Amino acid sequence: MLNGYVLVLNQNYEPFSICTTKRAIVLVFLGKAEIVERDALEIHTVSKTYPMPSVVRLFMYIAIPRKKILLTRKNIIKRDGYRCQYCGQKRQPLTLDHVIPKNQGGADSWENLVCACARCNNRKGQQTPEEAGMVLLRRPRRPNYLTFIRCFIGISDQRWCRYLFME
Repeated sequence: MLNGYVLVLNQNYEPFSICTTKRAIVLVFLGKAEIVERDALEIHTVSKTYPMPSVVRLFMYIAIPRKKILLTRKNIIKRDGYRCQYCGQKRQPLTLDHVIPKNQGGADSWENLVCACARCNNRKGQQTPEEAGMVLLRRPRRPNYLTFIRCFIGISDQRWCRYLFME
């Protein structure tokens, strides 16, 4: 029950982070945050009952440096939905492919790496998709932090949707 997740909003209702229910209760108890959305469950102590938070808002504004999502194999595969970006299949094993090959000056970047099945990756080889006669399903892009929360971490509570701009 206390190991669930709570969406933490900055003072201006901007998504700030996700924390455990236990941490959110401590923030509320210490007067650092208020409960914006509550769960139907309650926490009972000897003398008092507290609502279980789903979304909390910090009382003090915290300047957020632009959050960067690490460029890792796992994050690229998640960004591409565990799907080959050439044939659209969810075949295993999945590999990473440089859209512009490294031998042609391609970099290790969000905009140049895509998820590919082993068959498509071998077929493309050290060529660009145009040279290999292949088409990308969608152009690779750097995901923003909200997309990362929505798609990669997942929405554990539907009450989060309006704060993550999904309604």
